[in-house]
Amino acid sequence: MRRAFSVAIMDWTAARAEAGPIRFAVFVAEQGVPAAIELDEWDARSDHALARDARGVAVGTGRLLPDGHIGRMAVLPDWRGRGLGAAILAALVERAAARGMSEIALNAQTQARGFYARHGFAPVGTEFMEAGIPHIAMTRRLNAG
Repeated sequence: MRRAFSVAIMDWTAARAEAGPIRFAVFVAEQGVPAAIELDEWDARSDHALARDARGVAVGTGRLLPDGHIGRMAVLPDWRGRGLGAAILAALVERAAARGMSEIALNAQTQARGFYARHGFAPVGTEFMEAGIPHIAMTRRLNAG
């Protein structure tokens, strides 16, 4: 079956115009994250995955920080449940492996914990609050290249 979307890895200069509005729609408008903390100094230093539909419209994003943390995973509501988040995550994991990282980490919103567990991430520690939302730290080992 042909996928109705594609995922590309790019820097923030290339991703910002399309990834920024997706992140604001999901995190700020939908989840109530303060706008002042949504974009940060890590964006310019990170690799960004940008998912586009068959028409080339951006519908999801995520980022890989230089230290191996994955974050800012956001998929527009109409695209949830279609494998888009899994494809974005897979692209970021592949990028981490290509960069020689042996372990990756993320802070999952607790409601997304099962999603990340299905993709090989294991919880570390206890729940904590970040931007007013409960999270759990999770890690995944990567095969040494």
